[in-house]
Amino acid sequence: MSVAFLFPGQGAQYPGMLHTLPNHAAIAATLKEASEVLGQDALDLDSEDALGSTVSVQLALLIAGTAQARALQASGAAPDMVAGLSVGTFTAATIAESLSLRDALLIVRQRGILMKQAAPPDSGLGAIVGLNERQVQTLIAPVNTSQTPVFLANINAPRQMIIAGSRQGLEIVLQLARKMGARKAAYLNVSVPSHCPLMDPVTDHLTQALANIHLQTPRILYIGNRYARVLWTAEDVRIELSTNAACPVRWYDLTTNMYERGARLFIELPPGHVLTELAAVAFPQARALAASITRESDITLLTQRVHDNTR
Repeated sequence: MSVAFLFPGQGAQYPGMLHTLPNHAAIAATLKEASEVLGQDALDLDSEDALGSTVSVQLALLIAGTAQARALQASGAAPDMVAGLSVGTFTAATIAESLSLRDALLIVRQRGILMKQAAPPDSGLGAIVGLNERQVQTLIAPVNTSQTPVFLANINAPRQMIIAGSRQGLEIVLQLARKMGARKAAYLNVSVPSHCPLMDPVTDHLTQALANIHLQTPRILYIGNRYARVLWTAEDVRIELSTNAACPVRWYDLTTNMYERGARLFIELPPGHVLTELAAVAFPQARALAASITRESDITLLTQRVHDNTR
C-alpha cells in the first residue's frame, strides 16, 4: 500500500490561506525562501485583493502546498507518489524534487502572467455534473467554432466535467447540458479559460522558458495531468509543465492510476478539500483526507501505518 499527496489548483484558494498554515520550521523556511525569490513578502499573496489576480492565486497555491508537504515529510509522513491539478502539478514536481522551489516560483509567476494575457475577453470555465465525457463532447462539438470556442478542460470524475471557452459558447453548452439532464451546469468564478487551445500561447512561451531550467528525474512517482501517466524522466516533466495550461486534465484517470499502483491513503495538501472528496467517492476502499482540516500527528500516524503494512 502507498501514500499519495494531491495538490489542488485554482478554485481552492481563500483569503488568509498562507497565514493559517501550521507553525512549523519547514513552513517558515518555505515562506522565507519564497519571499526572497519573489522579492516580496509571500504572506501578502493571500489577501482578498491579491487573490483577485490569477498570478497571486497560483503562487499562493504553490507555496502553501510545498510548505505543508515539507512539514509533513519532516514529521515522517512522506508520500510514495504525487500529483497536482493544473498549477498543482508544479507543486508536485517540486515535492518530487524534479523542479526546485526557486524555479517553480519563477515559472509559475510567468505562467500566471501569460495565462492572464492569453485569456480572451468574456471567457472562463463552467462545470457540468451528471453527464459523462462522451455526452459533454457531443454537446460541445456543434458549438465550438471560431466565434464561440468551447472545449472540454477537466475530467474530474466519470460524471463531473469542466468546460472552458468563450462566455457565449459556455452558455450554449451549459443550457444544452441542463436539457440533457445534468444535475448541475453552471459558470465557475474563474476568468481564465485554462486547459484548452486558447492557452496555446502559454505553451509556446513556457516551452522556451523551461528549456533553460535544469530539471531532475523525479525521486517520487509523479503522475501527470495530460495523459494521466507516470512522468519517468526530466524530459517528461518538462513537456508536462510546458503544455499543462493548454491541455485537458484527466484527473479521474490520474487518480485511478495512483489507486491501481497501490495508493490507499490520499492526502490533499492545503488549501483544498475538493480532491479529497473526489478520491473518497471514486475509491471507497481507500482513505482520503485534507491536510488543512486534519491534525499533522494524525496524518503522520496514518502514513506510518500504511507504510508498516507494506513492509
